[in-house]
Amino acid sequence: MTNSESAPVEFDVSKPSISRVYDALLGGKDYYPSDEHVLDHLRATMPEVDELAKLNRAVLGRGVKYLAGEGGLKQYLDLGAGLPTMENTHQVAQALQPEAKVVYVDKDPIVLAHGRALLGENGQTRVITADLRDPAAVLAHSDVQSMIDFSQPVAIMLVGMLHHLHDDEDPEGVVDGYLDAVPVGSHLFITHFLDTGDESRALEKSFLDFLGTGRFRTREEILRLFRGCELVEPGLVPLSHWRPDGIVRDKLTLVEEIIVGGIAIKS
Repeated sequence: MTNSESAPVEFDVSKPSISRVYDALLGGKDYYPSDEHVLDHLRATMPEVDELAKLNRAVLGRGVKYLAGEGGLKQYLDLGAGLPTMENTHQVAQALQPEAKVVYVDKDPIVLAHGRALLGENGQTRVITADLRDPAAVLAHSDVQSMIDFSQPVAIMLVGMLHHLHDDEDPEGVVDGYLDAVPVGSHLFITHFLDTGDESRALEKSFLDFLGTGRFRTREEILRLFRGCELVEPGLVPLSHWRPDGIVRDKLTLVEEIIVGGIAIKS
């Protein structure tokens, strides 16, 4: 066991979970009636919503390949990591950088329960239960402190998470809290729902009404999350266009338009 949190894990399945809903959209089976209620409403609003989750998952793999390869990073803080699935951050990073260390952070204790089974034999990876909205608490966690050398560059990953912070939860301040703790040369990886007008706002309403979170922000609002950093090519773009593995269409579908992402270097 590599995780210091070895006590039995308890979680409330009567309330929907971002992690379980996202996993279900990816085809996972670890969800409950409360999550299914949310899924039904999201799919009724946008039948292609499952594709939204798959686009986000696919770019995570491509982003980590860039971070570990061209970026040369060996330390990863994956915030709001969600349930383990195929091609997790540590698997992609350690394939390119065998010494890479990864800390997964999620407030849903079910992630810890599943993470223990997955990571039991991986001494360079930890899973902790913590709320990413509190950078000071996350950064002070004993597993983070033991795994991450904050004198060396770190990949701060907020993949598909900041849109689950309401405006009054200060997503810009949350990002700053992590960036302030890492040195120049660290990388920031963000994907985020994009406000494209009435159609995206209908899906936003479903997220907010039935999951309680899911804020679609403008391009300008998302770009502000990267302030103090320099975006690498191709910048902030729809996920289909972020360093794709193959040829992509010029004309995007609505579901491709409403989620964007980018990676930037702290300067």
